[in-house]
Amino acid sequence: MTLTETSTVIDPGHFRTVLGHFPTGVVAITSTDSAGLPVGMAVGSFTSVSLDPALVAFLPDKSSSTFPKIRESGRFCVNVLGAGQQDICRSLALKGSDKFASIDWTPTQHGNPRIHDSIAWIDCVIDTIHEAGDHFVVIGRVASLEVDDATSPLIFFQGGYGCFSSTSLTAPGEADLLRPLSIVDQARPEMEAVARELGVECCASVAIRDQLVLVGSSMASTLPTSPHIRLGQRMPFVPPLALPLMAWAEGREFDKWIGRGGQALDRDLLVQATSRVRDRGWSLVLRSDAQVRFEGAVARLPLTGATGDLAGDVTAAARALSLEGYEPAEIDPAATYDVRIISAPIFGADAQPELLLSLYQLPSQLSGAEVERYRDRLLTAAETVTTKLGGSKPPTA
Repeated sequence: MTLTETSTVIDPGHFRTVLGHFPTGVVAITSTDSAGLPVGMAVGSFTSVSLDPALVAFLPDKSSSTFPKIRESGRFCVNVLGAGQQDICRSLALKGSDKFASIDWTPTQHGNPRIHDSIAWIDCVIDTIHEAGDHFVVIGRVASLEVDDATSPLIFFQGGYGCFSSTSLTAPGEADLLRPLSIVDQARPEMEAVARELGVECCASVAIRDQLVLVGSSMASTLPTSPHIRLGQRMPFVPPLALPLMAWAEGREFDKWIGRGGQALDRDLLVQATSRVRDRGWSLVLRSDAQVRFEGAVARLPLTGATGDLAGDVTAAARALSLEGYEPAEIDPAATYDVRIISAPIFGADAQPELLLSLYQLPSQLSGAEVERYRDRLLTAAETVTTKLGGSKPPTA
């Protein structure tokens, strides 16, 4: 007997339970009825279908009282819901009431409701409708689409709603990143432990020639997705960025790096800052307006490379950084600090920095004692990975 000849009856409840172990995204399908009033339904059966032409699909139940109105309109908008929009699902599930009474929306070009604060929207016209058991397969031809808020999506899993957030990421495997990525693989357990225990983001970066490349990130599950972190992103490596990666460099290599800082950089202050990093083995960057402007310039960089005017903006923003916010000489346990970055190097067998571990997304105000606690945990992680690599910290002069 062939598979097509079997007549096995699958229990619907068991089917639903087993398929419930597959997580699905949640979208709101919206349109308007013949009177121009908004209608909508929440579904977990949305998928992309084709790139050329651009087609998407969703699968409404044949018993739905809302889908006939959407079908009659001939158009719909897919609203990708964020983790904080469970109330949208509850509102769209109501019967016999105004589902949109508590939902803010604006019409798309085709007149479909675009729900405010959704992650993304996809405006469509109905292309074809197919029958599939107790559901329809509705194919939509995409007319326009956009991302409005790149945040964590709403997920439906095992009968409940939740969210997804990437907590452990690695850069794409380009040829010159193979060695750094192998180190990130070994550092991963420590990075994840640090992120989890401190409630922060722990990133790994490396210097490759005249570029600084972000190669790994582990993030506490309680944090939102970082708007500035894009794995594989390359930026010009100019002082005073990532000081620990150059703190043990000497001679021509060090002079060449300093030369990238331009004429406005105070060489003596930079030498003092790198000397301080070398003596204590860690780095601290405090918040400043110039630092915030620099982070904004980095966020605008293309993922595929740092070229053209945008790279120039990053270089200019880096050169405008004040060394006053870098490597404060003393940390007063009783004082309060607005810390942007704490970093510590991982050393290789040649006693030179191979990788830089950095803490991001720290609480905006930390006491000096808390700064020291974060620092000590990061140093422990860096030392653990250094030992795992068979490396060693350079001897103190």
